Amino acid sequence: MTAIIISHPACLEHLMPDGHPECPERLEAIHNQLFSSGLGFVLGERDAIEVTDAQLARVHDQQYLLWLKKHLPAERSISLGDDIFLSPQSLVAARYAAGSGAQGVDLVMQGTTKVVFCNVRPPGHHAERARAMGFCLYNNIAVAAYHALDAYGLKRIAIIDFDVHHGNGTQDIFLDEPRVLFCSSFQYPFYPDTDIDVNRPNIVNVPLPATTKGPEFQQAISEHWLPALEGFAPELILVSAGFDAHLLDDMSSISLTEQDYQWVSEKLRAYVDEHEQCHGIVSMLEGGYDLPALGRSVVAHVKAMAKL
Repeated sequence: MTAIIISHPACLEHLMPDGHPECPERLEAIHNQLFSSGLGFVLGERDAIEVTDAQLARVHDQQYLLWLKKHLPAERSISLGDDIFLSPQSLVAARYAAGSGAQGVDLVMQGTTKVVFCNVRPPGHHAERARAMGFCLYNNIAVAAYHALDAYGLKRIAIIDFDVHHGNGTQDIFLDEPRVLFCSSFQYPFYPDTDIDVNRPNIVNVPLPATTKGPEFQQAISEHWLPALEGFAPELILVSAGFDAHLLDDMSSISLTEQDYQWVSEKLRAYVDEHEQCHGIVSMLEGGYDLPALGRSVVAHVKAMAKL
């Protein structure tokens, strides 16, 4: 199968305050654009499965997980600070979002497909081992990575993060994990203002000025990420796919287009095709808040990864 899309209706039940950019309509915009583009008729679909408590415990401190449960409201959406909101079904949504990544790993590692895209929310790459922030509750991509390490005995996994914000949570979790290469591009200086000069061989941070456009983005990726992938030789590629660096997205000042997301996705798929040890790609939605641009960007991303 060329590619599989994983999602779940529960991910629509994580409710934010009126007008908040990280809204349920994001998933609907992606779903509708995939079908209107014709891709919906050639891609496989799966309902996400819930993450297990054991999978969450590999990534997050137990006290943090209990803290989230303790603050879950009985009604309405509440703010916990650090751009974190909880509504009554938020942790159910987050469990399906986190579970989808591990499920995607299973589909790739068991040979069902080489490409999975998880159309889920809440996003995850800002969630640190013991801290929620930036719309993120559980670190979805970290759950997927640890599942691949533990369930399949992989020795080298690459996480690629092209969200416009630095994946501070993913860096926090894998800072001293040599089996995981973390490559993140992001507007800088910008939220979340984390320390990017960490001097670890498995962390490749690519800060981009606010004036960055497609050619500069592509040059930076070619100079930093692609050589790092060659040197690391990952057996699996995971993608934190944020589309908030798009020209039309008010979340940032970087000006990428669908063609730039297509380009980086083609490079990742080419790596898989050219390196026998790499089983495939599991991509998970992070940011992206202009709904039409988000839908078009995901279509470009999925088409490139699936070679359609």
